[in-house]
Amino acid sequence: MPWLRAADIVDVFAYAVVLGLFVEFFPQVIAETYLLTLLTAVLLKLVLELVVWVKTTLLKRVKSASSTPRRVISIVTLLLIMPGSKFIVLELTALVFQGQVYLGGFFQVTALIIVLMLARGGIRRLLRPVAS
Repeated sequence: MPWLRAADIVDVFAYAVVLGLFVEFFPQVIAETYLLTLLTAVLLKLVLELVVWVKTTLLKRVKSASSTPRRVISIVTLLLIMPGSKFIVLELTALVFQGQVYLGGFFQVTALIIVLMLARGGIRRLLRPVAS
């Protein structure tokens, strides 16, 4: 499958570990089974990839905007996407898993996403080939 890279699989496993730790240490974060934790990690991977793509696209639009109104619209959209993405994660999780997975509230999801992105970046940096 050319659309599935090894880095994507590593991301999902890193997300599953982080999510498992959040389930363990934060009573507001609930995943009833390990399978649900893995499926939630896949869902988070898909949603976060989409959000990162949207944010990157909006940042490019801000930098390449030829007029002030376009730049302002791109910045406002970016500012709406940042907190809005957390609500998307919460609602999508509730919709897909119908109460069997609960990621807490806005602040828990924000912390979870920050830790997920840090874990992703750290693992990718660790696995990056060293130039000799």
